[in-house]
Amino acid sequence: MTTAIAEKTKSRKDDVTVTHHRTAKVDGTNIFYREAGPKDAPVVLLLHGFPTSSHMFRNLIPALADRYRVIAPDYPGYGHSDMPDRAGFAYTFDHLAELVDGLLGQLGVKRFAMYVMDYGAPVGWRLALKHPDRVSALIVQNGNAYEEGLKAFWDPIKTYWADGSAESRKALNGFVAPESTKAQYTDGVADVSRIAPDNWVQDQALLDRPGNADIQLDLLYDYRTNLPLYPEVQAYFRKYQPPTLIVWGENDFIFPPDGAHPYKRDLKDLEFHLIPTGHFALEDRAGEMVPLIRDFLERKLTRQ
Repeated sequence: MTTAIAEKTKSRKDDVTVTHHRTAKVDGTNIFYREAGPKDAPVVLLLHGFPTSSHMFRNLIPALADRYRVIAPDYPGYGHSDMPDRAGFAYTFDHLAELVDGLLGQLGVKRFAMYVMDYGAPVGWRLALKHPDRVSALIVQNGNAYEEGLKAFWDPIKTYWADGSAESRKALNGFVAPESTKAQYTDGVADVSRIAPDNWVQDQALLDRPGNADIQLDLLYDYRTNLPLYPEVQAYFRKYQPPTLIVWGENDFIFPPDGAHPYKRDLKDLEFHLIPTGHFALEDRAGEMVPLIRDFLERKLTRQ
């Protein structure tokens, strides 16, 4: 009898922490998402960056799922979500946010903490501006909300924003090349042997799908629409003061810590950590980051 009870208890625990891989149709588009944790627990929404997908959170999800309902979608054109033809589908951050919002509606999510990283930041900021009362807390990892964070890496992209020319667009083809994809995982990392090469191999395979490079260049061009939103996002920070944890890879050449420090201007309940690694900080610094995230969520979400 004791053995049977122990097995049943173990089974319940496994059911909570296992990650489920699901798809929902949102406005005609199949959106893939990973989900784990109790259905009635506080929600933590994980919003991925470029050029990856919810795959970047594969290790974080089970580390949080014992206490939280964790949801990590893939945007259209990424991961296992649909990749509609760009001729009839708008690859814009407004549209990505609308689809994530639609997914949350289908899943019955009314309130959520957000982990935003890279492209996840402009998606998340749009959700916060639309539903400011629904955001319970923020975890920001190399996600920009201030123009100070757009340094030299962004110069050729800014040229494209300024003229929108075919020549400037062609100059950005290197951003979807294999060496660039690998660099996002390895630059700024002290011990590259800690980074699984599966990351850039999988990302590159998806980038190499016919038509995907143009989708990525469309989104790079649309990134210009985020800058006029920054004052609104900063005003949201000042008015609503969401509890915020910064866990930022300080060696990131795409989003350097110049973009992390300005959060201190607008957020009072801010916990700030620069992590000695690069762009995809979770890949080699999860051992440092997960305890910070769990401690933050436990203190901030149980208070509300």
